[in-house]
Amino acid sequence: MTVSPAPTTISTLGNAELVELAARGDNRAWAEIVLRYRGLVTAVVRSFRLQDADARDAEQRTWLRLVEHLRSLRDPDRLGGWLSTTASRECLRILREAQGVVTVEMDAVPDPESGVEERVVDADTAARLWRIVAALPPRGRTIMNALFAEEPRPYAEVAQSTGIPIGSLGPSRARLIDRVRRSFDEGAFATGA
Repeated sequence: MTVSPAPTTISTLGNAELVELAARGDNRAWAEIVLRYRGLVTAVVRSFRLQDADARDAEQRTWLRLVEHLRSLRDPDRLGGWLSTTASRECLRILREAQGVVTVEMDAVPDPESGVEERVVDADTAARLWRIVAALPPRGRTIMNALFAEEPRPYAEVAQSTGIPIGSLGPSRARLIDRVRRSFDEGAFATGA
């Protein structure tokens, strides 16, 4: 008598198989992906300390991005890292929209190669720093955004747009960095307990 192998249940499948099935419309596979990664997505989003409605939006946008990219994921076995990075980006997008900060760079999102705890701490730190910068007076905010963007603007251009003499930009920059550092150290805009 031959014994046939036990049927494979959806919960025993790996990410690659689940993603493939979900991309073909298998609702059970989609439900399993959500079950496995809902906690991770929620933890990343909550680390940004968004308002409840914004947090729900960030989570929904993250899952929507996954639906949009199911067929094009390069490495489904690293789905957790992809979801974590995507959730961080969606949170940053919401913060940028809400605060009018247009230069938050996606490079502020932690490296998906790092551990979950490290990514959560990095995302929290980046969000706190940008909230502190967003609270600076308009001229200070302009200086920080211009000088610390992915492609910093030349001092002459920043001097012209802010009306600050070029020779005063360095000292102004130093004072702003000191102010941001003190605010960060004092826990201004802290998102943790």
